[in-house]
Amino acid sequence: MPSELEKAMESMITVFHRYASKYGESGTLSRKELRELMENELSGFLQSQKDPAAVDKIMKDLDANGDGKVDFEEFVSLVVGLSIACEQCYKLHMKKTGKK
Repeated sequence: MPSELEKAMESMITVFHRYASKYGESGTLSRKELRELMENELSGFLQSQKDPAAVDKIMKDLDANGDGKVDFEEFVSLVVGLSIACEQCYKLHMKKTGKK
């Protein structure tokens, strides 16, 4: 039986490929696919961004090789960055509630 972390990894891979295979080249996210992924899977984060061009800026930041697409490795950097930010919020919350 897969562990909790293995399930999380599988989920991340599955979500990426669900959106990466919608339009155009399979295995990469176009700007449109990235927008749909973020609107559906990261809606809380996207709504917290007051900038309507947030997805375009994120796309530019993620597209390390400049090919106009986001591959899985580039996508993982988004997930890692958001996870780090969430973990920092988690630690602040735990500190405020007096939990370790």
